[in-house]
Amino acid sequence: MDPVRRIVDGRRASTVQRLLDAALEEIRAVEYGDLSVRSVAKRADVSPATAYTYFSSKDHLISSVVWRRVQEVAASFADGADGAELPTIVRSITDVFAQEPELSRACTSALLADDPEVARLRDEIGAACAQSLSSALPPMPSTAVDSITMAFVGGLLLAGMGYMPFEAIADRLNETAEQLRSADGDHTSSQ
Repeated sequence: MDPVRRIVDGRRASTVQRLLDAALEEIRAVEYGDLSVRSVAKRADVSPATAYTYFSSKDHLISSVVWRRVQEVAASFADGADGAELPTIVRSITDVFAQEPELSRACTSALLADDPEVARLRDEIGAACAQSLSSALPPMPSTAVDSITMAFVGGLLLAGMGYMPFEAIADRLNETAEQLRSADGDHTSSQ
């Protein structure tokens, strides 16, 4: 799934990549409130009209940067990394945010935006993360997998808001998974 509003290829794909790269540079340089599609377009050396052709808002632009990063991580586990353990996958995803604290703060706001393009990307990001997480889990009830996914999203939000370090999410999520496995084993053995 492409993060932009229309299919792009060739030179247009290069323009989109320049905008995504410029957005990351811009968020490193200014507060999220000061970032705009226009300022990113200027940094990318494209016209604002061109930037708006692909990105409906700054929230859409930042969400697209996050989507590209999460896609790269998810693809690394989809391409033969079967058997990766939950903490490894979680750390790979959380490293995207831990290594870019400015992006982390920006995406905490951007991904909550009421924008159809952001909602589409939010769903894609969530699905990619859920798929990566579930690939590391042993067979367990779907409710347990859903609980782990919700705990992961909650951990990302808490870390993005500064309430816990991103580095702590993997261990805490692994503990949660172990507890759910134990509870499922206890439930299964008592039947």
